[in-house]
Amino acid sequence: QVQLVESGGGLVQTGDSLRLSCVASGRTYSSYHMGWFRQAPGKEREFVAAISRGGSFITYADSVKGRFTISRDNDKNTVYLQMASLKAEDTAVYSCAAAASTYTRPTSRMSDYSSWGQGTQVTVSS
Repeated sequence: QVQLVESGGGLVQTGDSLRLSCVASGRTYSSYHMGWFRQAPGKEREFVAAISRGGSFITYADSVKGRFTISRDNDKNTVYLQMASLKAEDTAVYSCAAAASTYTRPTSRMSDYSSWGQGTQVTVSS
């Protein structure tokens, strides 16, 4: 497994942008699909975006498609989530996760992800 540490959260206003980072420890980082999930107060955790091991395959939740961009730098053991045009409903704790899957493409299923970070708070003020 890998250890994951997120950063970059904060308080922003509607329409602002923010970039989250997630640094992984371990030499096998590039063998994992990486995903971002979020959990708003009083709601269940939900899928946001995922990227395959080499970065060739990416998938997004419909709610963030066109506004959020996931990317990764395997030399830096880091996955990013660039968020633009933020809305109040994007307010949540954002967590990154790693999936040691044999599939070529990453999934949105939380059960596929075995390692999780502690999360970083994103608050969007309207």
